This record gives sequence, structure tokens and C-alpha cells, in this order.
Amino acid sequence: MIRVFLPSQLDDYTQGKRELSLELANGGSLADVIAALDNLYAGMAFRVVDEHGRIRRHIAMFVGEVMVRDLSVPVAPNDRVQIVGALSGG
Repeated sequence: MIRVFLPSQLDDYTQGKRELSLELANGGSLADVIAALDNLYAGMAFRVVDEHGRIRRHIAMFVGEVMVRDLSVPVAPNDRVQIVGALSGG
């Protein structure tokens, strides 16, 4: 199972869930994880991926301990994926 950790910015889509497990056959890519999340929570993908299929600038994604900027990064069945929303202020 892939463990996915979600930021509070997505609470409106996930009914407040911040952690869930996904099963992808033989792992997959980060794009597959985002697609699976969007299947569970319609419209969520557009909050983290732009219209060009790239991770939005204000979003950081981690696979394991490594920050990634490419949705084609492979995700193994026991990986941890974390989506982090940027904080800003002045």
C-alpha cells in the first residue's frame, strides 16, 4: 500500500482526511497516485497539478524523503507520498 499524506489545503476535497492508503498494481508513477486521488476526490488533481500537467509552483511533493517536481517519478508499493502546500505571509 502506498501511504499518502495530504495538506490541510485539500480538506474541502477529502472531508478532512489527511492520510490514506492507495493500492496501485505494481506501484506506478506519481501521476498514477494523483489520478487515483482524483478518482476518490473529484477535482483534487487540479489543485496540485496545473493545466500543463506539471506540479503547481506552490505545491511540494515528496516520494519517500525526496522532493520531486516530475509526475513521472516511480512510486513503489510501500512508498510514502506527501503533498505539502506552501505557506506564505508577510
